[in-house]
Amino acid sequence: MPGIWPTLSAEETALRLEVDNSKGLSDREARTRLARIGLNMLEKGPDVAMWQMFLNQFKDFMVLVLLAATAISGFLGEWSDAVTISIIVLLNAVLGVMQEYRAERSMEALSELTAPEARVMRGGLEKKIPAAELVPGDIVILEAGDRVPADIRLTHTVDIEAVEATLTGESTPVKKHTHTQERQVGPADTGNMVFMGTILTRGRGQGIVVATGMATEMGQIAGMIREAENEPTPLQRRLAQLGKGLVTFCLGVCALVVVAGIQRGEPVYQMFLTGVSLAVAAIPEGLPAIVTVALAIGVQRMIRRNSIIRRLPAVETLGCATFICSDKTGTLTQNEMTVRRVYVAGGELEVTGEGYDPKGKFIGELRGSTEAGLNKMMYIAALCNNSVLFRNSISIGGLFRKNGGKNSVAWQINGDPTEGALMVMAAKAGFWRERLEKQDLRLAEIPFDSERKRMTVICGDKNGKKEALVKGAPDVVLGLCTHYLKEGRPVPLDNRERSRILAANSDMAENALRVLGLAYHELPTGFNVKGGDLAEVERDLVFVGLAGMIDPPRPAAVSAVHTCRRAGIKVAMITGDHQLTAQAVAREMDIAGRDGRTLTGEEIEKLSDEELAGLAENTHVYARVSPRHKLRIVKALKANGHVVAMTGDGVNDAPAVKEADIGISMGITGTDVTREASAMVLADDNFSSIVAAVEEGRGIYENIRKFIRYLLSCNVGEVLVMFLAVLGGLPLPLLPIQILWMNLVTDGLPAMALGVDPIDRNIMRRPPRDPGESIFSHGLGLRILGSGSMIAVLTLLVFGYSFIEGRNLELSRTMAFNTLVFLQLFYVFACRSEHVSIRDIGLFTNPHLVGAVLISMLLQVSVTYLPFLNFIFHTVPLGLGHWLVILAVAALPTGLGVLLAGFGGRVKEKVTYLKV
Repeated sequence: MPGIWPTLSAEETALRLEVDNSKGLSDREARTRLARIGLNMLEKGPDVAMWQMFLNQFKDFMVLVLLAATAISGFLGEWSDAVTISIIVLLNAVLGVMQEYRAERSMEALSELTAPEARVMRGGLEKKIPAAELVPGDIVILEAGDRVPADIRLTHTVDIEAVEATLTGESTPVKKHTHTQERQVGPADTGNMVFMGTILTRGRGQGIVVATGMATEMGQIAGMIREAENEPTPLQRRLAQLGKGLVTFCLGVCALVVVAGIQRGEPVYQMFLTGVSLAVAAIPEGLPAIVTVALAIGVQRMIRRNSIIRRLPAVETLGCATFICSDKTGTLTQNEMTVRRVYVAGGELEVTGEGYDPKGKFIGELRGSTEAGLNKMMYIAALCNNSVLFRNSISIGGLFRKNGGKNSVAWQINGDPTEGALMVMAAKAGFWRERLEKQDLRLAEIPFDSERKRMTVICGDKNGKKEALVKGAPDVVLGLCTHYLKEGRPVPLDNRERSRILAANSDMAENALRVLGLAYHELPTGFNVKGGDLAEVERDLVFVGLAGMIDPPRPAAVSAVHTCRRAGIKVAMITGDHQLTAQAVAREMDIAGRDGRTLTGEEIEKLSDEELAGLAENTHVYARVSPRHKLRIVKALKANGHVVAMTGDGVNDAPAVKEADIGISMGITGTDVTREASAMVLADDNFSSIVAAVEEGRGIYENIRKFIRYLLSCNVGEVLVMFLAVLGGLPLPLLPIQILWMNLVTDGLPAMALGVDPIDRNIMRRPPRDPGESIFSHGLGLRILGSGSMIAVLTLLVFGYSFIEGRNLELSRTMAFNTLVFLQLFYVFACRSEHVSIRDIGLFTNPHLVGAVLISMLLQVSVTYLPFLNFIFHTVPLGLGHWLVILAVAALPTGLGVLLAGFGGRVKEKVTYLKV
């Protein structure tokens, strides 16, 4: 139950919580309450302790069998084998814990980065703070699209509606109000409060926080929203299926080796231990862990490039993206709108100034009639506005703000950039909203809606005069006008004047300016704001003027568009702006040529789904579209077989973002609704970050293929060495303890280092990957079998040659042991690319891999030369001649791979690039 708060008035609520409703809490008081009450967070489930992670490493069936074999070894008196196997198993467990811990920390960092913020009043200043720092008594400002950060008693509302499905199960938006309720009721019937975790779908308002953290309604049912997303990714599921097949195959081969060895007269115990050890070495039990670590590391790398992944499958899908549909404003452009031209009373004026600095001039012929119209235009721009202009975190009205001096570079806006541009324009003419609202109070507001494409406020003075002030898309606003302002008074709007206004609008749009129309309507005396139909006020408007503003393209975004073209990815710009403005920006960014097709929302309405799919393939600019058109565009492109990435920020963008293969929300301007629907969040709202994420996605998949190639090739080699030796009547080339050691030094650090291999510099010159392709596509399966067979044959040749020449089994095994290890450690460098040779990549471009190989080599040499390890691993020291043979043989497959990959890779890269 929400408690007593719904039954208290706004004034009584503020009094109970000891807060000034207009200024909010002071920072000092907020810190005191936070220290006393605690963070506004739901309690997390218990973390998995390190010791639990450690014990979980021993749940694998093969590890349990190995431990049983270790116990048998001890029982039979083979204590050195038992102790050594135990140490190796423990080392493998430690490595597994490190991998799991790193992945967990990566996911925690990710959740912290996506933590929501809240807009509050603190000490009379509006500011953004982490939602976790909210305390009871905070004054919170809410807008459509926000996820409610705490339980809040509403004090001011403008058409607020909230979806409370997470709390009540009711999916229909609930209309909210500020009226005091007579009695305490459940959340579903509490109309004057909004609750933590629910989502505002419409309107704006303000309220007082009455409960935080576990004291909220959501806190009492916290389990409903603590659902961890632990589902494996599609790639992980495919690899799990692969692992099952490999386990079956490896166990079958190992059983054959055991049976054949026993029939040949080898001791049953030794063959059993050999079979188990070979199975442990052959089965790539580390593959899922390494894939998880690679994904987690890739996610961290994406974070550094301003792309926050909310769902792991998006990492894989990014590498398959064939079409990126992006918003224009703030994503492709800088999102710092500045008014450059105004059209008023039949004349045009240029507006000087940069960014949000409220210093500038209006240049042009200012006749008396133009000046009157300009003043009315500035009045509308200032009052029909919800943005806040501030400098150095200070928001105060009037003269103090205007005289910014040399510190003016710090001017910023809080709110919509378009509204901010109008606010700055009005301030340049001396019109400050804070001053105006002292005389002309805002009585009501019809918020901007992407469907209506306009916003209206009703203001009234002390004498009872009321006006509706309107701003919005020029064609929409002009369509509602019956008069225009001429020489300071309304005159009927004829077709000639309408044509002149439309021509001025087109001229601005052709020069890449975004244009807004401004108008007003004097309401009749006695108009009842609360009881009247607010939609009626948007009729018979008086047209005042046009404001043309520009949002310059981001230089990085222009470069990213060219990168997409080289990578075989198509880019479409989607905007609500005028068609001519959209075309001008698209030409400037090289998204589309002068003759490129542009579809408008009006044209999309007339097309069937099949017709839209046919046109969407070669359409790169969509103008004057609404969010529902975005959804149709996504479906049309998916129907054509494309893997689509779609950006969005507003509430109504959520369906299109969710429908897309890769839904992308804006981290700065985006709403919580859209973030919830998305798979990826752009921390900087920059298009270039999308392309960087695609590059990282491709790189992660390439790295996964690299260590799959390495692990399976090595495992195939190890199994074939034992299998072929038994079939050929040779003594066992490797002992169980040697197999286990080899598995540790070759499959551990080097395989993990491949997971952080730098991205191939040419990866964005190749076409997108087919999402349905096998992990073994492009010849990877044959390459694994070929490399594994070569590793096995070369190891057996060294073993056979040494054994035939010296008849010293221990020396021959040491030779085979070292040959097989060094073959794998050299081969890891050949696995760094499927396209180019190590010469082109550079040996030291992955220092982690070089370090991992050197450590593994050092460990292997120590096993060969340290006396106490000789005893444990049944090895003998080798001479220089032995090492020359081992190193020459070990370098052979890698050398051949360098030659073949170098030639084939260069040809393939050239062909692919030309095709794109």
